Amino acid sequence: MRTIAHIHTDFPEKFGIPRQSGLVKELKGKIIFEPEYRNPEAIRGLDEFTHIWLLWEFSESHKECWSATVKPPRLGGKRRVGVFASRSPYRPNGIGLSCVQLECIEMDEKLGPVLCVAGIDLMDKTPIYDIKPYIPLSDCHPEASEGYTRETKLHRLSVDFPEELLCTCPEEKRQGIIGVLAEDPRPAYVHDEKRTYGISYAGYNVRFQVVKDVVHVFEVEKSL
Repeated sequence: MRTIAHIHTDFPEKFGIPRQSGLVKELKGKIIFEPEYRNPEAIRGLDEFTHIWLLWEFSESHKECWSATVKPPRLGGKRRVGVFASRSPYRPNGIGLSCVQLECIEMDEKLGPVLCVAGIDLMDKTPIYDIKPYIPLSDCHPEASEGYTRETKLHRLSVDFPEELLCTCPEEKRQGIIGVLAEDPRPAYVHDEKRTYGISYAGYNVRFQVVKDVVHVFEVEKSL
């Protein structure tokens, strides 16, 4: 497998990244191709599509061995399902799949075509293996059964983000961090209301606590 590109996002760490693509549409990224794949001809016609599939590597989730079962976070970290019935990063082959919105394609004199995407769920500098167009006719199945995920699809938190703290973040990043917090980034097995968490996002560290399904942000500071 060859790395054809890397994506650049506002997440320097895994913690806080949405567990699926498309959940927070305000999260944006830029896909920059490796030098040998910067030929504009390789993406001819891609701008006619609004969404694309990304095949990528779980580059920060390596394990020496794999387990036949995993504990999906949205099932409370207690119930096990088969690894192939999940989207866990801990799999025999650490390959991720994301469907993101293609907002535009920028032509850079040095970097070649740069894909600007939204609704990302990838860490900064994640290696991309392949890019394919999303085709509604074949890729969309409204009648599909969603299995155990139907139990948790409405799990969202309210966010109490004081205006004076929110204003310390760049305006174009504010809805993104609010969306991330609403998706409940906590580990599934930790629901201690006294525990403090911190998310590194867009050059800032956002610290918060969760009490009765409400995220309370109490500090925002620039990352060192």
